[in-house]
Amino acid sequence: MSVGGDAFCAGKGGGRAADGGHGAERFATHALAGSNQLWLARHAKPLIAPGICYGTLDVEAHAELTQMAAQSLAKALPTDITVITSPLRRCMQLAECLQALRPDLTYQTDDRLREMDFGTWEGVPWADIPKEAVDAWTDDFANHRFGGKESANEVLARVASAWDSLQANMSTLWIAHSGVAQAVSLLQQGIRRVERAQDWPAPQLGFGEWLTFSRRA
Repeated sequence: MSVGGDAFCAGKGGGRAADGGHGAERFATHALAGSNQLWLARHAKPLIAPGICYGTLDVEAHAELTQMAAQSLAKALPTDITVITSPLRRCMQLAECLQALRPDLTYQTDDRLREMDFGTWEGVPWADIPKEAVDAWTDDFANHRFGGKESANEVLARVASAWDSLQANMSTLWIAHSGVAQAVSLLQQGIRRVERAQDWPAPQLGFGEWLTFSRRA
């Protein structure tokens, strides 16, 4: 497991996107025959100092990098795609920029797509969080609520609820967080519960990047 602000994260997928400011592109895929496609885009780099713990802390994203990500995504997205975003501001910015470029891409919010809530540790430098607190989390990763709010499996369960509600025969874009992408990578493998910290995928989704996943109808 990797920890860090908005780095309760990752998964693999496909797509094309600018990274946290260097315009990098990446391609991959999680494809299943006869499946529906989920696009999952991560917000651009947030305006917060490095080394700060943040999940539901509602920080804004870099405006120029958000615009860059929106421009790349707008060119890649198909028509007739449903857009759903985390209600956190850094994701809403991307949704708003995307809609300005593609007026057909109206969006709605879904609280199930927010990042993990780190509770009392939100906004605290990781270096200032007692080692005992982190150890308590990793030692009982399945059930421990780091910061007192959510366990890893509670995050996985709410993302699973959104995953299960995806409409058949429709493409959907989620604008969300790396933690959501990580949960989706588990769900696509049929994993709905984790027991150990090492069972959680390593971070791979960069700021402003997107992935594509497929799920059976």
